[in-house]
Amino acid sequence: MTPIALNARFHGQPATGMQRYALELSRRFPGYLDPLMPTTAMRGIAGHLWEQICLPAAVRGRLLWSPNNTGPLAVARQVCTIHDLIPLDHPEWFSSQFAHWYSWLLPRLAKQVRHIIAVSQFTKQRIVDLLGVHPSRVTVIPNGVDARFTPRDPGQVDLTRRALGITSPSYLLTVGSVEPRKNLPRLLEAWRRVQSSVLPDVDLVVAGGPGNSRVFGAVTFNNLPPRVHFTGYVADELLPDLYAGATALLYPSLYEGFGLPPLEAMACGVPVMVSNGTSLPEVAGDAAVFVDPLDEDSIADGILRVLSESGPESALRKNGRARAQQFSWESTAQRTLEVLLRHYA
Repeated sequence: MTPIALNARFHGQPATGMQRYALELSRRFPGYLDPLMPTTAMRGIAGHLWEQICLPAAVRGRLLWSPNNTGPLAVARQVCTIHDLIPLDHPEWFSSQFAHWYSWLLPRLAKQVRHIIAVSQFTKQRIVDLLGVHPSRVTVIPNGVDARFTPRDPGQVDLTRRALGITSPSYLLTVGSVEPRKNLPRLLEAWRRVQSSVLPDVDLVVAGGPGNSRVFGAVTFNNLPPRVHFTGYVADELLPDLYAGATALLYPSLYEGFGLPPLEAMACGVPVMVSNGTSLPEVAGDAAVFVDPLDEDSIADGILRVLSESGPESALRKNGRARAQQFSWESTAQRTLEVLLRHYA
């Protein structure tokens, strides 16, 4: 068969959420995909221009899979994966240029393509409600967890911790780019409120680089509480050790189309606290402590609850690992390939 064209604009970008999805799946389709990408990594306006103007000619009439929320409007023979509709639901979190572009592009793209893959039931419902797409044109295929996310050797965990400049071997962890939806100001205030009830050797580690200033609104922190360590961007290969060394993962995000960090932490045997909204309840199931992300007292209470249930034999650890085992990139890849082949003709 003629290979399916892959919109591979994600190559050369940091392996965060959507890019990780595309990388994990594309390497599991040997022989089925022909990656099409710019000669140099392009982001922002240059990347969108390449996608809309140059990519359609390279497709040459084949089926195109666009795995990262965008795609060329000139290609109708296309399957697009939509991870979330955050720029439409919360344009105030983004630069006006970015929000306007996606509010113009996504409704048109959703109506143009042959089929849409959504990464959660939550995202599917937002596509149906906000973009007016018939439910039959959207297939839900959840993200996966790679087998490397597993409890790790303590010695290796300690080496990674020291390499990232984390001084305390006991730490609570939050993972994600520093951008408005990650809700860091409320988490930091909740951390301030509970410190007197937490052992003095426990730190809060914030792992993630700053959001692209051309895309996201500013996130500012005034009067940081004590015992907070910012690692900056953490390379993908270090994440399993970083998760495995944590006492618990704190993830009070305001909006997620899926939410990989909670599942990856669960797979590493780490208890998890997550928000009670958007996609996170369907991802975490009954294996997490849930909080109201808009309520600092609820987040503070959640921190204390997850700490109280973080013992080596705790139900949170056991249930979390069992929950994570229900998600794999192999299953995601197989189901995605089935959708692509169904729309190949």
